[in-house]
Amino acid sequence: MNTSNTSFQECIDACQACLVACNHCAAACLKEEDVKAMKACIAHDLECASACELAIKAMTLQSPHVNAICRLCADICHACANECGRHKHGHCQDCATACIACAAMCLSMSEQMN
Repeated sequence: MNTSNTSFQECIDACQACLVACNHCAAACLKEEDVKAMKACIAHDLECASACELAIKAMTLQSPHVNAICRLCADICHACANECGRHKHGHCQDCATACIACAAMCLSMSEQMN
């Protein structure tokens, strides 16, 4: 692995921010008046938070699979950003922004490791 601890830390920080934003968004979606309309958003939030958690763990353990995990995390973050971006709620928009930033950082990380 040819990645510096600084690069890992930047990606870990982006994943952590995304994980927090996704958990916050899911919790806030559950409090919306039309929870059924937020069902897909909640599902994406939970999946994305799990992917970010896995990516953080892979990076801190310097897993040999970190490249693939970061690419997967980026894909899941993009999907979550697309879903959250469809909703006007502030928590959804904030989540989409965090997901986009995390996806970019994870893609950059996986490219550095190739």
